[in-house]
Amino acid sequence: MKMLSERLKVLADPSRLNILEFLLNPIKSYCSKEEGVCACDLETFLGLKQSTISHHMKLLEQAGFVKASPSGRWVLYELLPEGFKELREALEKFEPNMEIVS
Repeated sequence: MKMLSERLKVLADPSRLNILEFLLNPIKSYCSKEEGVCACDLETFLGLKQSTISHHMKLLEQAGFVKASPSGRWVLYELLPEGFKELREALEKFEPNMEIVS
C-alpha cells in the first residue's frame, strides 16, 4: 500500500488525522499505559468503537505511518517518522522549481 494515492487516502480521513495528532502529542489523562498509546486510549479519546479503531490503525500501519508493538495483552502504537518523510519526498516532485521574480 505504498502508492501515493493510497497513502493520501489514508490521511484524508478526519478520524485517522485525529489519531495521528494524538500519537504525536498524547494527552496523558487519556493514556492508561505509561509505555505508550494503546487502542483503548484512542477509543476513549475519540469515542469510537474498538473495531473502528482497529480498522483505522491497520490502514495507518499498512501505509507506513504507524508502528504497532505488542506489549503483553496490549498493542502500543507510535508514529513512524520515515513514513511521513517518504510521503513528503513523493510530493516534492509536484512542487515547481520556480524562482520568485520581483
